[in-house]
Amino acid sequence: MGAIVGRSKTGEAINAERRTAAEQRKLVQLRSEAKRAGDLDLWRRAKAVLGYIRGRSVIQMSDELDVTRGAINRWLQWFNAEGVDGLRPRPQTGRPPRLGEAERKALTEIILAGPQAAGFNTGIWTGPMVRQVIEKRFGVRFHNHYVPVLLHKLGFSVQRPRKRLASADAAAQDYWVRVKFPRIKKKRPLAVA
Repeated sequence: MGAIVGRSKTGEAINAERRTAAEQRKLVQLRSEAKRAGDLDLWRRAKAVLGYIRGRSVIQMSDELDVTRGAINRWLQWFNAEGVDGLRPRPQTGRPPRLGEAERKALTEIILAGPQAAGFNTGIWTGPMVRQVIEKRFGVRFHNHYVPVLLHKLGFSVQRPRKRLASADAAAQDYWVRVKFPRIKKKRPLAVA
């Protein structure tokens, strides 16, 4: 025979000191604050915990808010441990950027000045060239695959030149693209046997 898993009654996943009228007012205030700020995640957390305290089941709240039961149970634990502050988002911690704000500004200015100003013979930046400048100027080595990500964060995008013959007739090319190519591209219907 399998073990019987006990379920707590609705509202019992939260300690009595967290189910007071004062705590419920704080939740209502948090829900209103989240709505004004347009923070859907915080609004859902406050609504779910408040609904649970007022007798709604986790299953009802998960269906209504379109979230998993596990998420609601986690929010209940957070609220039970820290109150309303447990539901607020926390700043994401992580490794600090290897290029500081001043270094990013300096890199942006170098890129805007062009590769020739940085000592290269070409007029077009490439990822390896930018990587070389970063390593030489700031002493930081990045992987080749990260350089485009960094450039995108700085507001730059990949630019590729169009390949056209200098002596080509632009009008003839336009006619071919608009008229002849679509005729060639059309598929003929299959013959029925």
